[in-house]
Amino acid sequence: MSVADAEELVALVRAYNPKSNSDLIRRAFAYGDEMHTGQTRHSGEPYFTHPVSVAGILAEQRLDDATIVTALLHDTIEDTKSTFSEVEGKFGREIAELVDGVTKLTNLQLSSTAAKQSENFRKLFIAISKDMRVILVKLADRLHNMRTIRAMRPDKQVQKSRETMDIYAPLAGRMGMQWMREELEDLAFHVLNPEGRNSIIRRFIRLQKDSGDVIHKITGDIRGELDKAVITAEVFGRAKKPYSIWRKMQEKDQSFSRLSDTYGFRVVTESEGDCYRVLGAIHQRWRAVPGRFKDYISQPKTNGYRSIHTTVSGRDGKRVEVQIRTRQMHEVAETGVAAHWSYRDGIRVENPFAVDPAKWVAALTERLDAEGDHDEFLEHVKLEMYADQVFCFTPKGEVVKLPRGATPLDFAYAIHTRIGDRCVGARIDGIRVPLWTRIRNGQSVDIITAEGQSPQATWIDIVATGRAKSAIRRRLREEDRERFIKLGRELARVAFEHVGRKATEKALRTAAKRLGLDGSGALLARLGSAELAASEVVALLYPEAISVGDEIEVTSVVVGLDHDQSFERATCCQPVPGERIVGISYRGKGVVIHAIDCAGLEEFAEQTNRWVDLHWQPGRHPPVHTVSIDLTISNDAGVLGRICSLIGEQQANISDLNFLDRKPDFYRLIVDVDLRDVEHLHAVMLVLEADSDVATLRRHRDIERKP
Repeated sequence: MSVADAEELVALVRAYNPKSNSDLIRRAFAYGDEMHTGQTRHSGEPYFTHPVSVAGILAEQRLDDATIVTALLHDTIEDTKSTFSEVEGKFGREIAELVDGVTKLTNLQLSSTAAKQSENFRKLFIAISKDMRVILVKLADRLHNMRTIRAMRPDKQVQKSRETMDIYAPLAGRMGMQWMREELEDLAFHVLNPEGRNSIIRRFIRLQKDSGDVIHKITGDIRGELDKAVITAEVFGRAKKPYSIWRKMQEKDQSFSRLSDTYGFRVVTESEGDCYRVLGAIHQRWRAVPGRFKDYISQPKTNGYRSIHTTVSGRDGKRVEVQIRTRQMHEVAETGVAAHWSYRDGIRVENPFAVDPAKWVAALTERLDAEGDHDEFLEHVKLEMYADQVFCFTPKGEVVKLPRGATPLDFAYAIHTRIGDRCVGARIDGIRVPLWTRIRNGQSVDIITAEGQSPQATWIDIVATGRAKSAIRRRLREEDRERFIKLGRELARVAFEHVGRKATEKALRTAAKRLGLDGSGALLARLGSAELAASEVVALLYPEAISVGDEIEVTSVVVGLDHDQSFERATCCQPVPGERIVGISYRGKGVVIHAIDCAGLEEFAEQTNRWVDLHWQPGRHPPVHTVSIDLTISNDAGVLGRICSLIGEQQANISDLNFLDRKPDFYRLIVDVDLRDVEHLHAVMLVLEADSDVATLRRHRDIERKP
């Protein structure tokens, strides 16, 4: 609904709140209009038409005066000469803080890099926790911007649409504002995939021509059954949004013609008891589709959503989804947490199903580990935002809420981290099941634990919740710490020797202090886990001794040769800078360099006159040292491409691929990678080892290959 002037907005608000402070709204309208004078939108319209439209969207949700006024003023502090103190003086502290909160949300770059994005998500939830109304204004602001997005540059349209699809639409859905989520998704879909959206619409038009007005017919069928059962209720039907249909087609890998529930129907009753009577009448008339029944009345969603969902084989065998709820439940389903501020007839609506916003934010953030890293925080937040929930039970009958796709391991960690760490098995409804089993609604889960058990690396790929992933990673880091420290010590030794220094305990402690780490152990652990490069530590302590930008000449990488001696690396052991080496001289061939532990050196044990004492030139080496890596990987679509991408992400070049064995379930291959030094090799090996589709991994050394 468009709003033309202040009086029209006042009338819209007074229609649901006769006790509204009309003078406050008029003053805010006049002030906002004055502050934005001379400003225009991309479309050429006066800029103030945007805040007015945002206020109109929120008025349609029957929100309080403070929220409406905030909508009118939400861009004044950011885009005009207005200030916080001026807004506070004219409209009070509450409104000034709301406007300031919306301004801070606007300035958050939620679609930026992962580390910055996760920190901004923290700020987002902090702002929401202070007053949920700031996000209601921000969502309405985004909705109007998406409705008018065609006036923006094409690249900006794509950027805003992706941000809307990734962040604002799921957030609206998580808050229970399903209508807004669907419209935001569809508007973004229109920009990101116009042809896909148009194809859905064309198929709908064709379907209507073939089968007539399906919605009218099925609505009439349902009303007829309710009349027979003498149940008073309203019945609504609608075609689902194009993006909703497109997403289901992608998820189920089905064509439009095979997709069953392209229409949705709602039955709104007078009482909760009537909801179950309606369910009985519908199931008595049509056959229920197994596995498609959800009772969110007895087990509500955390955002307050209550409804019964069932899918039946209706007219002409078409599958039809029906949602059954009371009027109060319907209001919450339409407006979500916004129902907490809704007004009717001048008083705040006391809807028993509306969720307290403070409790909602607490439920959303209570499991976010404040000490977790950026990636884990962001992963957890997004899982919480996108998750549809399942409800399962402990053996004692207590309800546990988990996202769809959760496993017994997620259940175990939801109970307690210690239970998750010690989990060795699970029973669902009394039957022993694998830990990767997906839990379904209403199932009872019993976790089997054992002393001495600890998380496995493969568990990361099994669990679905951020809490479980964070706990598993933390425990794995603790267990790997000693191994990483040992490896990090060797990497530090090599890196320091490159510049003619020693990795003393004092040097390591100094570097750790400068990096804000808790002692040399933490520093070495990060080196060993490839979270930190040893060259960075050296550059931090001895900037004068290393020039990151200057690489050593290929002809000068080895020290200890005569000026006219040529050299080559042994193909049997493929030594790289950072490893201890020795040369074997050949008449007419120069010197062949071997790793000091190469088994091929045994044949020269009695020929000590041919041994040449060598070491690598300190400094930054060029990435020209080929190393062969022996890999066994899953034979699945996309795995080999991902492995190659992982190597490329480490700035390493693949010079050759040789398949040794091809089986239906795996490949074994040799990958030749061009590297700088042993630290570079370790970084590549570590990222490959962490991939769940890599079964085995080792450095390939072939003693049969002669230099």
